[in-house]
Amino acid sequence: MARSKIVVLDFGSQYAHLIAKRFRMLGYYSEIALPSTDLSAFENCKGIVFSGGPSSVYDEKVPEFNSEILNLDIPILGLCYGHYIVQLGYNGKVGKADVGEFGFAQLNFADGMNGTSAKCPLFKGVEGSQQVWMSHQDGVLKLGEGFEVVGSTKDCPFAATQNLSKKRFSLQFHCEVKDTPCGNQIFQNFADYCGMEKNWDQDTVLNIILENIKKEAGDKNVLLFLSGGVDSTIAFALLNKALGQDRVLGLHIDNGFMRKNESAQVAEAYHKFGFNNFIVEDASESFLKAISGLTDPQKKRMAVGENFITVRNEVVAKQHLDDNKWLLAQGTLYPDIIESGGTKNSNTIKTHHNRVSGIQELIAKGLIIEPIRDLYKDEVRSIGKKLGLSDQLVMRHPFPGPGLSINVLCNDGKANPKDEEELLLAQKELDAIKLDMFCKHCTADLKRSILPVRSVGVQGDFRTYRFPALLTFADEGNGFYHFPGKREKIEACSSTITNAAKYINRTCIKLYQNPEIKNEDLKLQEGYCDKARLDQLREVDNIVLTELHKSGWYDKIFQHLTIDLPYASCKDHASFVLRPVISEDVMTARFAMLPKEVMENIVHQIAELPFVDALYFDATNKPPATFGWE
Repeated sequence: MARSKIVVLDFGSQYAHLIAKRFRMLGYYSEIALPSTDLSAFENCKGIVFSGGPSSVYDEKVPEFNSEILNLDIPILGLCYGHYIVQLGYNGKVGKADVGEFGFAQLNFADGMNGTSAKCPLFKGVEGSQQVWMSHQDGVLKLGEGFEVVGSTKDCPFAATQNLSKKRFSLQFHCEVKDTPCGNQIFQNFADYCGMEKNWDQDTVLNIILENIKKEAGDKNVLLFLSGGVDSTIAFALLNKALGQDRVLGLHIDNGFMRKNESAQVAEAYHKFGFNNFIVEDASESFLKAISGLTDPQKKRMAVGENFITVRNEVVAKQHLDDNKWLLAQGTLYPDIIESGGTKNSNTIKTHHNRVSGIQELIAKGLIIEPIRDLYKDEVRSIGKKLGLSDQLVMRHPFPGPGLSINVLCNDGKANPKDEEELLLAQKELDAIKLDMFCKHCTADLKRSILPVRSVGVQGDFRTYRFPALLTFADEGNGFYHFPGKREKIEACSSTITNAAKYINRTCIKLYQNPEIKNEDLKLQEGYCDKARLDQLREVDNIVLTELHKSGWYDKIFQHLTIDLPYASCKDHASFVLRPVISEDVMTARFAMLPKEVMENIVHQIAELPFVDALYFDATNKPPATFGWE
């Protein structure tokens, strides 16, 4: 008997697959389909969800949509872009919103008793006004026929609507992300409304993965790129369980971009668990050569990814492995695919190393296995624990294949008129923004400036490449600066800046600046990702991670990234950014607030390093920023 399901139509949102994941975690089988799909895809379908997407409905090129889907007698829930499609399907009107919303908003229910929306089945058991997560610049201007408003925010009058006679619901906000705390309840209510019964669990997922590995591998052996990170480690464990260690070979490549002593620690952890079927290849010179002189983040990522293939081929030849008997495996997650523009309607945020053209060619030929490609980080960790892996392996902070190379920002030293023009525009924007959330003590000496380096961000499912704002509070002496201690005020300030500015996608706070250096001494220097800068970054990063482990905060945050900026008083110096983040699935994140004592210990140790000119704290959520800066 075919399994009942909820079908998610992927209009290209960064969060489309996350919707299906949420339903699966609630115990309901869910599948992804294209919005142009034939109606036969809805056999045994109990409910349909329209995802968000990067397009505007009035763009010349929009995702192809089979409008006959709206005629099905199946409940439909539209989210963000899907919210617009639902409204347009019933003669509503959509256009540019008066105010775009990115990040947190407060949803207020309509027509309910005691602050609840008794009329809306989606809000059953959801009390009072609710925090929701927004990421939109368009909005519904006129409701579709037969629809009524059941929820609104300060800037979005049609944030939640329904047409019960047609079994249609549409929401402007993203209830699939953790930052909408009532999101799971809304999805549970939708599943109940659809008449779904529980039919999915972790054992089912694990069994399906193991069976798929056996099917895809056939009689071939598998060589796995083994970075030492959580994803590749758990993919390694799955391959070993499905095929046996004699048919699997892990290849850990030391690409020169590892953290301090990382490769040795990785090998030790694997041996300790009983993995003996792996080899370590030092290819640091090869990778450094591959990215030599590159400054563009996308080109760097692609060069790293392509060089993995080159090194893989060299290892295959050295180990005398028969190409006809070996497949390549990767620990690819779904966020890697979606951020790389890997679904038909999605926008490229950043090309992950496991999605460069050389890898894509191998995928097209059926020569790559990716056991966890449909999963998110938290799902993968659950699978790892189910397989019996230790917390040392499962709960490590994520560390992508390109490693520290994408944390070293580069510059060719040449003046760029566009950058200079947009820096001035960004400064004007920042100066015009009212920041009244801090106390008088904090704002008395508050200075605003723009860091002259671009960083990657994401807004409304689109990639941005803009400048960070820098806030400098009171000078506390010896180069150290006041850091406001209240998270909600910093977060409100950060969101205010990034929501209001066109040329800014991050908000940073100055922690330290060498007292012997004046502001005007700091300039954008010519700098590339070479061993010297990587070694400097390793030292700074090691101070942070050591202190996080010592204080117990390593396990309390999702990841810490240390960013090296070529913004300094001279070429052999640098400025650094601390980027601690909290996340569940990588698709959204909040910056982490470390305790004052932990932060001070980190900052004072870093300040003692002779090559550090300045230190900043990245206080930006995702969206509008990504985790890293490249």
